[in-house]
Amino acid sequence: MQINQHVNIEDNEFSFTFTTSPGPGGQNVNKVATCATLKFNVRESGSLTVFQKNRIAAALANRIDRNGILRITSSRYRSQSANKQDAIERLAALLCAALKPRAVRRPTKPTKGSRERRLEAKRQNSSRKSARRPPPRHDD
Repeated sequence: MQINQHVNIEDNEFSFTFTTSPGPGGQNVNKVATCATLKFNVRESGSLTVFQKNRIAAALANRIDRNGILRITSSRYRSQSANKQDAIERLAALLCAALKPRAVRRPTKPTKGSRERRLEAKRQNSSRKSARRPPPRHDD
């Protein structure tokens, strides 16, 4: 399976389990196991470098369990083969997005005009709030 121009994952690195699907299926929904669950072990993958494994683990931390297994479940379609293909496509999309290099943030300075507008807004807010206060009492 081709993820991007640098990464290609062998088909034997992921496995499938099938269960009855909660999705569409008509009369077959309780009889035929159409829900496909794809399991891909990120830690044990021979197709990925250590750098790529770390980047995927960081980007998909909420989807990977403590054993390093990424699970993708598909029950969108009525047939097992269509759900299997859907799970493969979703795995490819997830890994492609996780491996995409992140843009480096370059810190910028606020402009003089934006600083002046911010300070003027603070002055106006302060005067608005001070106008709400009761006048000071002079006890003579």
